[in-house]
Amino acid sequence: MKDDKADTASIDGSTPAASSQEAHHVDDEKRSFQETLDVERGPTTDIEKQDFEQAVEEPRDPNIVDWDGPDDPENPLNWTTKKKVSATISIALITLLTPLGSSMFAPGVSQLVQDFHITSTELSSFVVSVYLVGYCFGPLLIAPISEIIGRRVVYNTCNFLYVVFTITCAVAPEIGSLTVFRFLAGFAGSCPLTIGAGSIADMFAQERRGGAMAAWAMGPLIGPVVGPVAGGYLAQAKGWRWTFWVLAMASGLVFVISIFTIRESYAPTLLAAKTKKLRKETGNQNLRSALDTGRSPMDLFLFSIVRPTKMLFMSPIVFLLSLYVGVIYGYLYLLFTTISSVFEGQYGWSQGSVGLSYLGIGIGSFFGLFLLGATSDRLLNHLAEKHGERKPEYRLPPMIPGSFFVPVSLFIYGWTAYYKTHWIVPIIGTAFLGVGMLVSFMTVSTYLVDAFTTYAASAMAANTVFRSLAGALLPLAGPKMYEKLGLGWGNSLLGFIALALCPLPVIFYVYGERIRTSKRFRVEF
Repeated sequence: MKDDKADTASIDGSTPAASSQEAHHVDDEKRSFQETLDVERGPTTDIEKQDFEQAVEEPRDPNIVDWDGPDDPENPLNWTTKKKVSATISIALITLLTPLGSSMFAPGVSQLVQDFHITSTELSSFVVSVYLVGYCFGPLLIAPISEIIGRRVVYNTCNFLYVVFTITCAVAPEIGSLTVFRFLAGFAGSCPLTIGAGSIADMFAQERRGGAMAAWAMGPLIGPVVGPVAGGYLAQAKGWRWTFWVLAMASGLVFVISIFTIRESYAPTLLAAKTKKLRKETGNQNLRSALDTGRSPMDLFLFSIVRPTKMLFMSPIVFLLSLYVGVIYGYLYLLFTTISSVFEGQYGWSQGSVGLSYLGIGIGSFFGLFLLGATSDRLLNHLAEKHGERKPEYRLPPMIPGSFFVPVSLFIYGWTAYYKTHWIVPIIGTAFLGVGMLVSFMTVSTYLVDAFTTYAASAMAANTVFRSLAGALLPLAGPKMYEKLGLGWGNSLLGFIALALCPLPVIFYVYGERIRTSKRFRVEF
């Protein structure tokens, strides 16, 4: 958006009235009206424009509670840099640790199989991927609750539950209870993946949130990569249960820190609290928040709980980009569940050393993170200056070349591992996957946040559900696929699918705005 304060637009798409002291902002508000509308509601009608012009030209209702001017320090967009950075770091750490838990004990599965006398390879793979099934269901509840009661309570509750369920995984007596606790840990652990991007949108204006998004996006991609490296040596030295104990201790420490650093940032929740306080102080029960939709809490919950599903299946942008990211995420977890057997079988690596095979993806992800974090905001601002306006689609250009890294990586990894070339070559191949995966994931996340600022949590919930579903199910088919097709043609099949999806970022860069504003795809959220 052109104006940093545009993010404070009403949650239902209406625009706050200008006070007499803000009369000099009327022209700016008129110009930014179209940007403040929910991007999926379609073109602005003449009636909407007329209502808005009347609103900004008339005195504001004295019973409407809003921010105390454009520089109100209580507005998260105006928080100090220290407050924003401390909150972002805490959210990024949580977002790193919960995906870490998805794969950290994967190298110790062979010990688990012996301890619990498991004979099914599908069951041993499912114990790893069931964590992602929790990721599928968690966002559907977490996102709407966060848009009703705010972010902070949801963070603290889910972080606490995550520590508890991780501890129960460490002491699980048999495979059934471990599977249930892994699911519950994934359910609670989906919180930062679901509302983290929304929290960043709360605190940072569109043209400044690229760096913060880079820090947040690191977790879902770096965590699953670092996990097996540490988990391999830890399982070899102390046993598979200690992977959960270490994770619980680290998560507990970050949970305590986050209690003091993560503050409430959701504007509707903050203004609702301010309204409640003023009602008590003044006795005026007619006061209402500028972002109050007028719905009851139950109606809000019902509207909010179906919003991620509506976004996923009724918005082509959310659906197709979530599909694309889901495919790549599924490939990542397919590698997590098979790469250890590849390097143990093809190259004779030990259980501890096999964790190092994940470093290729990690190094590639760090490179992609650095590259995109340094260029995302600059490119957005450059295109905005060139075309005279700032659009969410200006986030997509890095994804166009980045998407080709994924099929290239699969071709290199598959055939070099098949022919048993030097071990460094397939690892280099996986590094290309890390680059393409991070560029695609971060670009899509930032694009959805920019396009659905008020409902960023719901948009990311839809994305997380699709992504996690692919990550949970695709690894189950991996062993059978490699058994039938081999490493070479099996990975080539995956590469051709990824190649077929490469045109998507080009399509949305060129036609994204037209799709968002088309009456055919107009969706009331």
